[in-house]
Amino acid sequence: MNLNKLFLSYCKINNLEINSNQLGSIDELNLFYNQNFNKSLLKKIFTKQNYKTGFYLQGDVGVGKTMILNFFYNKFDKTKQRFHFNEFMISFHDFVFKNKENKQENIIDKFVQKLKNKSKLIYLDEFQVTNIVDAMILGSLFKKIFDENIKVLFSSNTKINDLYKDGLQRDQFLPFIKIMKERSYETQLIIQDDYRKSVKNRNERYFYPLNESTNFKLNKFFRKITKNLTNQEMILSIKGRKLTIKNYFNGIARFDFKELCSKNIGAEDYIKITEVCSFIVIENIPIFNSDNSNQQQRFITLIDILYEKNIPLMITSQLQLDLLSSSEDLKKIFKRTISRLYELTSIKYTKL
Repeated sequence: MNLNKLFLSYCKINNLEINSNQLGSIDELNLFYNQNFNKSLLKKIFTKQNYKTGFYLQGDVGVGKTMILNFFYNKFDKTKQRFHFNEFMISFHDFVFKNKENKQENIIDKFVQKLKNKSKLIYLDEFQVTNIVDAMILGSLFKKIFDENIKVLFSSNTKINDLYKDGLQRDQFLPFIKIMKERSYETQLIIQDDYRKSVKNRNERYFYPLNESTNFKLNKFFRKITKNLTNQEMILSIKGRKLTIKNYFNGIARFDFKELCSKNIGAEDYIKITEVCSFIVIENIPIFNSDNSNQQQRFITLIDILYEKNIPLMITSQLQLDLLSSSEDLKKIFKRTISRLYELTSIKYTKL
């Protein structure tokens, strides 16, 4: 498979700007493909010493990591599965919960075997480690995945060596980093521009500051998109818990920031919301700092999931996007959130 030629054709058809650094990443992907799936080359060139079954594409926000790996994934013609990393870990924890009675069996082995039965390749988008529960699991989980010869694509904003940096008990996480370095190609994609912030992608569904004029604009737009629709409260069930969407108009939902990010809810809840929504409004996004970093982390997770599920947004905030502040610990990852907000609120990004 000549990925370079296919990628150039893909960019031309989709009117995408071609960047030499992106072509370099495509060349690395071509090596990964030949090493793992080109049987004639496997026997001639590659040995167990240089045999790597992971491909880790790292780069800043908006440089095209997901676009490149989506391109490869869509061209890959064997069994495969794609997950946002949050979804992948939720699926693992769900599997553990459902099999908690089988104490005699190795739950990681069973989970990995289930993956292997379905896929020769898995793709984990937005790989990041933010909590100690996942951090303590990943070493054993991915050692088994690699040992079972499952090929893995990763996209991430963070270099492998910097994963879970300054996290609790990070010394126990270091074996995972060692495994990743040994078993994966790590490729860095460096591009100065954030394509999501390009002029052609400027938004018209982002309103600020928080005042009467902003409320008027929001309400006017909202009346336009919900015309002839009736508000019907939607109640969702997540593992026995109830989550209420108070303002729900046949797939269009309107939330205050506090409803989504100040309560004890998380990725599973956000995924459930995306199953019943085609358009979401979020009002009153605050200025972030160390005092509300928990809310900011939930907001980051929420936007990641909305982006993964292609849910367009309309939002209001105290400040314009580039001026939204962040708690110190989340500054780097919040850049991705801002970039995605540009795209999710752009005119061209809509299902209406």
